[in-house]
Amino acid sequence: MGDTKDMKDMGTREDTKDMGDGDMGDLKDTKVLRPGLAHHGAHFHSTLPLEKRVAVALWHLATNVEYQTISPLFGVGPATVQTCVREVSYAVVLLLKPLYLRLPNEKELENMVRIFRARWGFPHCIGALDSLHIPINPPLRLSADYCNGQGWHSILTQATVDGLGQFWDVSTAFPGSMENSAVLESSSLWAQKYVLLGDATYPLQDWILKPYQEDENLTQRQLQFNYRLKRAHSVIENAFLRLKARWQILLKCDDCSLELLPTLVLACCILHNVCEAHDNPFNEEWLEGTEPTELPKPCQPAPASMEDGRAEQVRELMCQYFETCGEG
Repeated sequence: MGDTKDMKDMGTREDTKDMGDGDMGDLKDTKVLRPGLAHHGAHFHSTLPLEKRVAVALWHLATNVEYQTISPLFGVGPATVQTCVREVSYAVVLLLKPLYLRLPNEKELENMVRIFRARWGFPHCIGALDSLHIPINPPLRLSADYCNGQGWHSILTQATVDGLGQFWDVSTAFPGSMENSAVLESSSLWAQKYVLLGDATYPLQDWILKPYQEDENLTQRQLQFNYRLKRAHSVIENAFLRLKARWQILLKCDDCSLELLPTLVLACCILHNVCEAHDNPFNEEWLEGTEPTELPKPCQPAPASMEDGRAEQVRELMCQYFETCGEG
């Protein structure tokens, strides 16, 4: 367990099947996290090496196994497991977020446009936007706040990915009762220079496009637009699936405090980017159970009052573009 290149092998599902032979890029050498963990007490340092603390945390994040179950595997107490998860999550956000999950500069945005068009055939677009509801058990006094539109308790995360399926903006830990449109309006994404792709839960803007509402009156090129947008939007749907498959703590955060949740979710998104950037192996079998049917996704349409009438012209121009270019 002391060799950290095997950490993703330790981050297994409950039957301890292998997670892959590849490393995790910057986490192959856990010294990258040392500055974020060095401020803690000397007693904790002397009893649990850095590599082991990271291994304990990654195991829990990857498997969602209870602290009491992980405890004997590493020869530490449940409270120590909890401490490792908290401290490593904070260290990942502190030290790896500036490298792996940050708002792009202008030059990077231009490159993102090129990549998105090359991969998904959608012009002037820097990414796809969507939300993720993570099941939780909130305190009774906050039960109504965290009850989403489908009747189960969750925290809401808004995320944006590029054409490669890597996150570049994440806003998290909103109560599940909030609507996607409200989260978007309060985020740093509002009024982008380039186009983002969303679904019906987001308001139509000249910088955020969504499909036409399906009915029998849609023209052929409107149907074609819907097909192109939905195909391109699948990049974030797949990113969420891979995120939850690798870091199964996000399937249900039962033993995590509301205070820690934003950091934990953000840490998992950063670790997703580390894995994707370094081509860490992904086993398709991990996808099993990542979309439980008993927890349907809330899908409240954006209020009409938030729609920008001028945006319809942008959507019409896109229809003309797809009709003319004939790509895809």
